[in-house]
Amino acid sequence: MEHLTSMAVVGLIALCLAAAPLRAEEPVLLWPGAAPGDKGDIGEEKDQTKHDPKTPPGSEVIRLGNVSKPTVTIFRPAADKATGAAVMVCPGGGYSILAWDLEGTEICQWLNSIGVTGVLLKYRVPGRGDPAPYGAPLQDAQRALGLVRQRAAEWGIDPKRVGILGFSAGAHLAAAASCNFEARSYPAVGEADKQSCRPDFTVLIYPAYLVAKDDPSKAAPEIKVTAGTPPAFIVQTQDDPIGVDNAFKYAILLKASKVPVELHVYPTGGHGYGLRPSPNAVSHWPERAAEWLKGQGWLKAKAD
Repeated sequence: MEHLTSMAVVGLIALCLAAAPLRAEEPVLLWPGAAPGDKGDIGEEKDQTKHDPKTPPGSEVIRLGNVSKPTVTIFRPAADKATGAAVMVCPGGGYSILAWDLEGTEICQWLNSIGVTGVLLKYRVPGRGDPAPYGAPLQDAQRALGLVRQRAAEWGIDPKRVGILGFSAGAHLAAAASCNFEARSYPAVGEADKQSCRPDFTVLIYPAYLVAKDDPSKAAPEIKVTAGTPPAFIVQTQDDPIGVDNAFKYAILLKASKVPVELHVYPTGGHGYGLRPSPNAVSHWPERAAEWLKGQGWLKAKAD
């Protein structure tokens, strides 16, 4: 009976999200001109999904590729729900594409349902490989965090409650942004770059690439956790083919630096589920994340 009740809750959340309208504003370009180092030779930005008529409804994923003009799109919650908190959402896709709906728009819709402004980051893909696939995306993330704080009043956001959330490669990007904020990885180009690019909190869902390729007991070089690294909420499953060591390692590093962390490891669920419901207990991660956000004080009402 407990399992049935639990699954009913997941189904109810999915139903409510499906019925809730998205309140997206026009995308905002991150850079005043071409993004740093970009030559405009990536090709046309487009959905690279190979559509299969046999795919069940609601199962396909928009795979946005060839992104050379990074943007942020603001998704505002209803005025009577808005808390002032904001979360920048980083879709995954192996630094090759962006899982735009599964790990992007659908997540912003859920954030709106709990009173949080979703800031959907369209970062550059595929990876440019200089100095690594995450190099250009990290520049985009740092620039976007500064831009959100610069325009916080305009967008109804508390600049001291701006978090970051990512999936898979997007979770790596979120962690990299959370570990590399003292200096930007690009020359300043405007007023937004005078704002802090440190996220106030971090949410990592089935993170990838956080450990060294040749030794999962060691962190990747860019994952440099310190006492200043933001507190984090982490979810992964033991059967994730990417490797649950990513979640364990980041959590251990945070603990060693006395940074608050909440880690949820589930036995099954695999990889790439977003928040779409399934029989696996990991489907309840949005509920646990909302509890964590509230418990940490990030969802306090504007007037508080």
